[in-house]
Parts: sequence; structure tokens; C-alpha cells
Amino acid sequence: MVSMRLKRFGTKKRPYYRIVVMDSRAPRDGRTLDEVGLYHPIEKEGEQVRLDEEKIKGWLLKGVQPSATVKKILNNNSITIVRKDTDN
Repeated sequence: MVSMRLKRFGTKKRPYYRIVVMDSRAPRDGRTLDEVGLYHPIEKEGEQVRLDEEKIKGWLLKGVQPSATVKKILNNNSITIVRKDTDN
């Protein structure tokens, strides 16, 4: 299964994260399929998050499952998770 989650970068006590799409079985800092945003928890409130909304919405429509933290970041930035209806 493919998931959207955080990939850690930075030094000790100064982390920053990339919001990435990757295989859920891969290690946290392993190979990614796509990078869709950045999250800097130490920065000022308005500069903490940068997102590529087009890529994120495209991956969510394909069925990618965001982690709890990524889901919270997306909701705080008004990106809703919309699923395709598969009614026949």
C-alpha cells in the first residue's frame, strides 16, 4: 500500500520534514515515489508548511493513505481528502 508521510531531515534538535509519497513498507528515510511538500516545525507559524496542492490532490484521488500527522497538516491547510465514489 502507498502512504503519504513525513521523511525526516535536519540535524539533532533541529528537524525538518518533507511530506512524501512512498510504499508503506519502506523505512522512514527510504526511497520515495514523490515529494509533495515541506514541514518545518521550528519556523514561524506562517512559514512552517509548504504544499504542492495539485500533486497532493492527485495522489489522494489515486488512493494514497495519509498518516495521522500528515492528515492533520492537510486539514490545517484546508486540503480535504476526497475519495472517488465507485458506485456501479
